[in-house]
Amino acid sequence: MNLPLLELLGSRIEGEFYVDKTFKELYATDASVYRKLPLGVAIPKSRKDIQQIINFANQEGVGLIPRAAGTSLAGQCVGDGLVVDISKYLNSVIEFNEDEQIIVVEPGVIRDDLNRFLMPFNLFFGPNTSTSNRCTIGGMVGNNSSGTTSIQYGVTRDKVLELEAILSDGSVVTFKSLNAEEFQQKLQQHNLEGDIYRKFYDMLLPQEVQQEIREQFPLPEIHRRNTGYALDALIDCDIFSKSTQTFNFCKLLCGSEGTLAFTTKIKLQLDELPPKHSAMIAAHFSSIEDCLAAVEPVMQEDLYTCEMMDKIILDCTKDSLKYKENRFFIEGDPLGILMLEIKAETPKALQHKISLLENNLSTKSKSYANKILFGEEINLTLELRKAGLGLLGNIKGDKKAVACIEDTAVALKDLSSYINEFTQLMKDFHQRAVYYAHAGAGELHLRPILNLKKEEDVKLFKEITYEVAILVKKYRGSFSGEHGDGRVRASFINMLVGDKNYQLFRETKQIFDPKNIFNPGKIVDALPMETDLRYKSNRKEPKVETLMNFDDSQGFLRAVENCNGSGDCRKSVESGGTMCPSYRATKSEMDSTRGRANVLRELMTQTDSIKKFDDKHTKEVLNLCISCKGCKSECPSNVDMASYKAEFLYQYHQFNSPSFRDQLFAKNYTWNKRGRISTILTNALFSTSWTSKLIKQTFNIASQRSLPQLSKKSLRKIIQEKPSLLSAKAKYIQTVYLFIDEFTDQLDTQVGIDAIKVLTHLGYEIKVVPHKESGRAQISKGFLKEAKKLANKNIEIFTPLISKQTPLLGIEPSAVLSFRDEYLRLANQPEEAIKLSKNVFLIEEFLAKEIKKGKISSNQFRKEKKTIKIHGHCHQKALSSVKPTFDILNLPENYTVTIIPSGCCGMAGSFGYEKEHYEVSMQIGNQTLFPAIRKAKDDVLISANGTSCRHQIYDGTQKKSMHPISILKNALIEL
Repeated sequence: MNLPLLELLGSRIEGEFYVDKTFKELYATDASVYRKLPLGVAIPKSRKDIQQIINFANQEGVGLIPRAAGTSLAGQCVGDGLVVDISKYLNSVIEFNEDEQIIVVEPGVIRDDLNRFLMPFNLFFGPNTSTSNRCTIGGMVGNNSSGTTSIQYGVTRDKVLELEAILSDGSVVTFKSLNAEEFQQKLQQHNLEGDIYRKFYDMLLPQEVQQEIREQFPLPEIHRRNTGYALDALIDCDIFSKSTQTFNFCKLLCGSEGTLAFTTKIKLQLDELPPKHSAMIAAHFSSIEDCLAAVEPVMQEDLYTCEMMDKIILDCTKDSLKYKENRFFIEGDPLGILMLEIKAETPKALQHKISLLENNLSTKSKSYANKILFGEEINLTLELRKAGLGLLGNIKGDKKAVACIEDTAVALKDLSSYINEFTQLMKDFHQRAVYYAHAGAGELHLRPILNLKKEEDVKLFKEITYEVAILVKKYRGSFSGEHGDGRVRASFINMLVGDKNYQLFRETKQIFDPKNIFNPGKIVDALPMETDLRYKSNRKEPKVETLMNFDDSQGFLRAVENCNGSGDCRKSVESGGTMCPSYRATKSEMDSTRGRANVLRELMTQTDSIKKFDDKHTKEVLNLCISCKGCKSECPSNVDMASYKAEFLYQYHQFNSPSFRDQLFAKNYTWNKRGRISTILTNALFSTSWTSKLIKQTFNIASQRSLPQLSKKSLRKIIQEKPSLLSAKAKYIQTVYLFIDEFTDQLDTQVGIDAIKVLTHLGYEIKVVPHKESGRAQISKGFLKEAKKLANKNIEIFTPLISKQTPLLGIEPSAVLSFRDEYLRLANQPEEAIKLSKNVFLIEEFLAKEIKKGKISSNQFRKEKKTIKIHGHCHQKALSSVKPTFDILNLPENYTVTIIPSGCCGMAGSFGYEKEHYEVSMQIGNQTLFPAIRKAKDDVLISANGTSCRHQIYDGTQKKSMHPISILKNALIEL
């Protein structure tokens, strides 16, 4: 394609347009196994933009690939045409009618965001995918998504009333329900819309055509059926049969994967929220066969959810920082668990339903344990199930659970028999398959474990898919239940529905899209499933030498490849959590964790250069990664982009000298100590307007920032002058070591003194030994050699001293948690680092444990009333929890404490100080944190245990916040 022609298109649209290598790499993959560099990426702002893009596609013969969250498992969003991403701008609610329970939205509206909007009206959109916190309604229409709620609320096709769409000639139409007279009027139109109605009428009217559809398509009782185009749903209307249903092309467009038209508006039928009282029984089974045999009997009850997880996925959760705590309900070592949710209007009615379900399980199944869950326990359990896809990425090495046969659905009466045959088939292939998902709907996400880097496994990939397709056909099941055909299953459609019906599919595509511009190669005329795979088979694995140790992922490349594209990093602010702060601010794929992983993977695998890391484009993609660590815990695959960025920057510095500003920030502790030659002068230079302005201009620091002030004396100096400060003031309980981090030592000395006073007042003797700074600043800027020396020296110093009886406590989360994170990658002796890390705690963690042991009580604190709001540090959220902070601040009897549901504050060490990052930094702060603080009354105390967080809060709200230990110190009853 002629580049000037593409650039001309870019100049004609209001939205964004990219043809550079970086953006092509960002959009070369989705959540499937496929990879294809697109021609370019368009991000339209309006319907007019989309029309311009369609006109260009028609003129130049270019394919258009519609895309939103990019969570497709079958390769729907991969192709060599123009990717058209509607998620960034086309995401508004257009119209809402509460009385009629109808809403009109643009296709980029996120499913969970829509339901948050609807909640005050006691309404919701029922279909609920595992990706609901980032998938869009447009994507759900394209795939005819369903999810965990389908057994009660149906699939997306059941909820779509109208679709405004742009046809292949650029004309705008609205597809909706038509009575016989309205249908006849459509037949009289002399335009593409009229042609579509006439040709479909002629094509589907013959009885032998309808009979072929009814005989060859999946059984009608299988509600989840997306194999090919939904012609069976289309003919079920008064135009073609004795049905009372009216004709509506929306039934066809739902599940068409963007191959027929480009959707711009969606009218949905809503449901009332389900009953408020709910319970879940987690039924445990000793075999997959027993688990599946129980499905049909339990579905006789009024279930709202019937989901399954097997041992392979459950085992994946053991190493997940976020999800391992969600395993609380598991008893023994089950091979399969059914999660059965029931709801009722009253507690009494709920208890009756529980009794019925328990009786059903005890008399009609072989469950060995039936754990009853309520309230938040249900949500935690469902989150564990929803994370299944991403958790499979935790399988270490090149063998992965591959999405190819994960979407089969059969009638419930056939489920047990089908799975028995499937299991035998897997044994024939020497496979141990993964079983999880929507058992109550007859759909199980079945995955073989394959290494698609090997030619023999690519062959198995195709053979297994083919054999399972034959098995599905035997039961008249749907090969594509909810994830769609895309690239992975499209080449088997002919076999599944027969030659005559497949020809109808081709005619369908030709009628709507004669020039084949809409998502070509999906559903019909697809390339073989083994082409365009993400990994080249039998490739020579690139050797990537790193300073940090990535042996836990079998190397840096495999660590990066753990990102399977599921897109958890694209969830909205309102969905909670931290990941990914910069994406939430910019809404650009380039700033998502997935985008960064894609570019890093491309860098490692698609170039033969020995200077792989000498790449400015990759550095630019990593630019807005603020190393919050949110992805390390919130990404189900535990992608640790902060560590990957640190390693990349270190390698990049081997070819490109770091800027003086980076050196300044990396060595800030050294510079702060030098500033103590005259603390008064240094602080004056930092605070006086004209000198402060000059410093900021010189080092490219944001002019709006306040510069931190040095404490009058360093904490180390104070302790040196008065060592008695460290002695226990009350009854002696225990000896602890205190890590004096570089920030507390020089900038927040009072916080350090407060920590010492709290510990000694409560009866703890403190020991302080000479040690090195944490290395946090060096790590964040890629100065890994320096950080490695500091880490290993600290490990050497503390290993002989620290134990369960004498733990090491720290005040600044980013510093002390390095012992439990980066030190494990930097250590010369990893075993010593691991041993040490088990007894290193945030001071709040330690105190919370002591409270639980009964060593600290509320009687040691004042009774005055105070209200406190907590903002937790990102590294604390990722590597620990905010709960210990919550627990210790709840100790004083009359303290009312709440946690602000904020993600990152936006400062992230030096990030927010840097001029070019200031705007994004403040955008991040303004998402949740700043509004919550501004709304708080003047007497409300704001707790923030990160020094950067406290500076950001002050710069963003002009309100001072306190370290939680300082709040606790002020509550102490004096001895």
